[in-house]
Amino acid sequence: QVHVAESGGGAVQAGGSLTLSCTVSGYSGTTLCAAWFRQQPGKEREGVAAIDTHGFTNYHDSVKGRFTISLDNANNTLSLRMNSLEPEDTAMYYCAALSSHTYDCYSGRWFTMGPDSGVWGQGTQVTVSS
Repeated sequence: QVHVAESGGGAVQAGGSLTLSCTVSGYSGTTLCAAWFRQQPGKEREGVAAIDTHGFTNYHDSVKGRFTISLDNANNTLSLRMNSLEPEDTAMYYCAALSSHTYDCYSGRWFTMGPDSGVWGQGTQVTVSS
């Protein structure tokens, strides 16, 4: 059974940095499309960044140049390094092991995927103060 667990959230001032980590355990596939999503109170969930086991990455326009997603294939550990944080980045961040199809990552389909796809973590809160 696949299990996803996030860590690393917290409170930071604008301009600061945080790194979120996600451990995907129990996954036996050889390929993976994984992503970070976020949801602010009263707003729809949005895709932040995705990566597949071939190293392809894709980002939401609002975080390009500030966030970096990485995947340790050997340990199935997903990370999101967030620099130059802004109050607008305040949200609950979710890690998702979406599917074994790398097409879901490089096609952009991952943006539209939700909790009915793959396995999701419980989320970790990021709060950025101005």
